[in-house]
Amino acid sequence: MSRTFLKSIGLVSTALAGVLAMPSFAIGQDAAPQASGEDVGSAIVVTGSRGQQRTVVDSPTPIDVISGEDLERTGKAGVFSALNTLVPSFNLPVRAGGATSTVIATGGLRGLNPDQVLILVNGKRRHKTSLINAVSTLYNGSVPADLDMIPVAAIDHIEVLRDGAAAQYGSDAIAGVINIILKDDNSGGSAGFTAGQNFDRSDGELYQANLNFGMKLGENGFANFSLNLKKQEMSNRALPLADCTRTATTTCLYPLVGGQLDPRDAAAVGTERIVTTSFGAMPSRSINTGLNAGYDLGDIHLYAFGTYSQRRSDLWYSYRYPKDVNNVMGIYPNGYRPHVMIDEEDFEFVLGAKGLVAGWDWDFSTGYGRNRARQSSEGTVNPTLGVLSPTEFYIGTLKSSEFVTSLDLTRGYDVGGGNLQVSAGAQHRHERYQTFAGDPASYATGSNIVAGMTPGAQSSAGFQPQDAAYMSRDNVSVYGDLAWDPSKDLTIGAAARFEHYDDGSGNTLIWKVNGRYAATPWLAVRAAANTGFRAPAVAQQIYTQTTNQFRTVNGVNNVLLQIKTLGVNDPAAIALGAKPLTPEKSFNISAGVVLTPMRNFNLTIDAYQIDVDDRITITSTLTGTVISQILLANGFSSQEAQTLSAQYYTNAIDTRTRGIDIVASYKHSLFDVADMQWNIGYNYNKTKIRKIIDNPSELSAINFELFDRSRRSNMTTNLPRTKLSISNYTSVGDFSLSTRLTRYGKFDVLQNGVTTAGVTTYPNDRSYGAKWITDVELGWQITPMVDLAVGANNLFNVYPDETGQISATLGQGAYPGTSPIGFTGGSYYARVGVKF
Repeated sequence: MSRTFLKSIGLVSTALAGVLAMPSFAIGQDAAPQASGEDVGSAIVVTGSRGQQRTVVDSPTPIDVISGEDLERTGKAGVFSALNTLVPSFNLPVRAGGATSTVIATGGLRGLNPDQVLILVNGKRRHKTSLINAVSTLYNGSVPADLDMIPVAAIDHIEVLRDGAAAQYGSDAIAGVINIILKDDNSGGSAGFTAGQNFDRSDGELYQANLNFGMKLGENGFANFSLNLKKQEMSNRALPLADCTRTATTTCLYPLVGGQLDPRDAAAVGTERIVTTSFGAMPSRSINTGLNAGYDLGDIHLYAFGTYSQRRSDLWYSYRYPKDVNNVMGIYPNGYRPHVMIDEEDFEFVLGAKGLVAGWDWDFSTGYGRNRARQSSEGTVNPTLGVLSPTEFYIGTLKSSEFVTSLDLTRGYDVGGGNLQVSAGAQHRHERYQTFAGDPASYATGSNIVAGMTPGAQSSAGFQPQDAAYMSRDNVSVYGDLAWDPSKDLTIGAAARFEHYDDGSGNTLIWKVNGRYAATPWLAVRAAANTGFRAPAVAQQIYTQTTNQFRTVNGVNNVLLQIKTLGVNDPAAIALGAKPLTPEKSFNISAGVVLTPMRNFNLTIDAYQIDVDDRITITSTLTGTVISQILLANGFSSQEAQTLSAQYYTNAIDTRTRGIDIVASYKHSLFDVADMQWNIGYNYNKTKIRKIIDNPSELSAINFELFDRSRRSNMTTNLPRTKLSISNYTSVGDFSLSTRLTRYGKFDVLQNGVTTAGVTTYPNDRSYGAKWITDVELGWQITPMVDLAVGANNLFNVYPDETGQISATLGQGAYPGTSPIGFTGGSYYARVGVKF
């Protein structure tokens, strides 16, 4: 670690020597959200603006400011869930897909992937998770940062920059930036406890405890500590199985006995049988801690901040009924439900100093972040090993880490009667990703194998020795930023950035220009144009694993496949047409107006278009005889080749996203009794595919779509096109009422067609209508120190439309997992808080 640190300093110093004349930025830690009594839109922001402080309405690019109190009043179970209700252009499906995609809190901004939004904490880049959306429906292949590893109690406010900013902040900021500003109080604190559960079935219990307190460090310093504890119980929305008969044997759990129903099946005819669980909330336990500290040494200010978290996620898979080919009756005579436990340890710490030298504000920092995820499974079996199979397996471990060192300089000049802010900086980032193999029994193919059986531990086969991989890379960047305010009515900005990667990502030069002009005291126009990029994640280049997933094959639903995700440099992947990954590239233009016709009202309207070329995504599931032959010829055994389907990551799709954001805020009093704050947000977003690469020549022997209709739908139609939020916060003396009405627009899930006699039909296509969700919270300030709140999310217990594709055998699949409103209906909660 020390050698990497010294290397970082050397690379940064070398890069900076030739770029000090160029512009850049330094982000401070002193921004504050709008305080009570301030004008609407007067909150000071540091994201997207260098050196000179600006308000939300003065910013040349659109920014949302979310306070810590806003997050708390949602009653949600994490930062991502809260943002989904507060930011109109942010979309968080209840489940992005299966396997580890259920664990990762994955939300996208402006219809793009989660890893196309850059996450910052106190203006510093946040490390990525080690988990990967390998078998997801939405956001397939993305490797984001997980905001739910940051304690909510530590957050002062969040700034969401809704505009491309890669030239300012680097890779990933194609759709925008989410900057989390931590609390810096040096005295006092708060504690709270929240408990709630779902209306239906009284399940999905959620318990959260928060603590935050600050203290002085000597005469010139502070330290602020935070703690979050969370416990989430499961929720079950499986439906009763259909009656079992001798002619409808798929709904029978047990084999026939002498041609007759097993007595246990016969006794269940005409009764409701729920033998599985269709999860709307996955059980998890977590502890998140946070620190933010600073100390003034005369002309130098030292600072440090970080988080440490542990989380256990319990991921339950579909029920394997007794007669299933992947069951071993001698071990599980009544079937089983395998589940995977993912134990994560997440750590990040940043240490820095800033001050003033020769008229330049400087900020030097270095930080290290790591996420480690150990996977194991219980209540499962490797059916190919027969009755000798273990029922518990170690699947493997994923580890991701980032070491970032940066230096930022900024200085203001009087030019042309106005202020010219000149900034320059450089950064070095060292990334590592590693996978570790599991127990041999977790991936073994035993002698008990029969047709239709999937080898390895059911749910998720272990990482094999040949899957275990390691990769590291270094990135050096130099960047600059100019912001000129020739008058109080005009702002002009420009930025440029050069990035060098020592892997296949190579070199990239990108730019950004923006401007704002106040035509009148109440009307301003703003516009921006920028290029951007996202380097392929290290995990996307080497990740290899085998999982069991239910898919629709040739129009047949719930077909269990064993899917092998191959690293792009794997010989089998190359034989299937894989090529080295290259960066995604974007071109983003936006324009908007800012209206402030009265002191306590503002309205912003911003339209945007984002073109992304060479988007990295995962292929359709490659299956069939030809695929088996290719796998067999590239190192797989005959048994593996016959049972496996394959997929890999590739630069394959060019997309264009167009949309509009409308945000309005209004604050007023009512009869001199109540103070009211209104917020209205609307987003329209549409993505279309402009180009798909041709099938690789390696697959010319089969009639196959590298990105089939279902995959294309997940990028274009399987997200609500519109989202409307209307919220109100009213306070009357010691009481407050928070209400929020959110409308999620319709979305369409398109599936692959079924061809019969030369005619192709699409029987599995589904359209899901728009839904209105009502949230409410009533608060009471009992004493100056103690407050109480009760609330409900989804007050009217709204569910998404049913899929019409319920598995008769498993009783699951009644609702779309990608729905942004979830499929567990409404919930209620109570919260008590103490300030000291």
